[in-house]
Amino acid sequence: MSNRLNATIATVAVLCLAGGAGYWLYARGAAVALPAAASSPAPTPPAPRDDFRSLPAKPSGELARVTAAAADPGALRSGEILEYTADVAKLSNVADLRLQIAERRNFLGKSAVHLQAFARTENPLRMMFELDDQFDSYSDAGSLTSLQYEMHLSERGQKVDSVQRMTATGKDPAPANVTEARVLPGTRDPLGLMQYLRTVDWSKAREVSGPVYDGHKLYDVKSTLASPSTPVVVPAGHFDASKVEIRVFQNGVELSDAHFFAYFAHNDARTPVLLEAVMPFATARVALTTKK
Repeated sequence: MSNRLNATIATVAVLCLAGGAGYWLYARGAAVALPAAASSPAPTPPAPRDDFRSLPAKPSGELARVTAAAADPGALRSGEILEYTADVAKLSNVADLRLQIAERRNFLGKSAVHLQAFARTENPLRMMFELDDQFDSYSDAGSLTSLQYEMHLSERGQKVDSVQRMTATGKDPAPANVTEARVLPGTRDPLGLMQYLRTVDWSKAREVSGPVYDGHKLYDVKSTLASPSTPVVVPAGHFDASKVEIRVFQNGVELSDAHFFAYFAHNDARTPVLLEAVMPFATARVALTTKK
């Protein structure tokens, strides 16, 4: 099995779980380049082009109706743990993944939710590509916009810890050992994006969009209802789900390396039961195994 395929299997599985915004690691090619440890302010990301909207503080018109339909943070339960298995093409259980809502807490004087994702490759892939990654997000409890995003990565013997404090103004400098990341108002990180999509009432909203910062670059992410009701069979059971297409843009141009779909169950929690990444040479599926 090629190194390129090994890396892609692992990273796509991780990033599907981390919010459907993992296109950037796939685009990095055969060798997964780990980011440098956070030691200096991150460069200011370029603003998205005007033909894609960010999320305004006071929406109006059609966007107001969309965001109003999406506002349901009560769908997220503290202590929830979702466990998944990742398959790529004909390879099954290449990685185990866990997505959890650790707690609600005060963070920087704001009501926040602490989101976490963990990923671990399994044998036989683990013998070739050892991966044990942890992602932490501190997101605003109401809007799920990012306050701080952390990546604690251990991949093929290399360990990297990156902690980035989000700021739209630059008026609140980050403390020591934390990087200041300049972002647009309304920016979410990948974990916040996934949980935000759960708050959307897809029976009323057809599309939501906004900026997403992955710890390296700023993207526009547009999520559109592809099907209001789709049967889904995963190890956790049979579900009727809303199928949502996730499209990613950089500087107004859609990225084509991978295409994403998320399936949210028709239950009160709108549980993400299946995540898919369709790539030029394979399709990765991250399927729910247990919910706690």
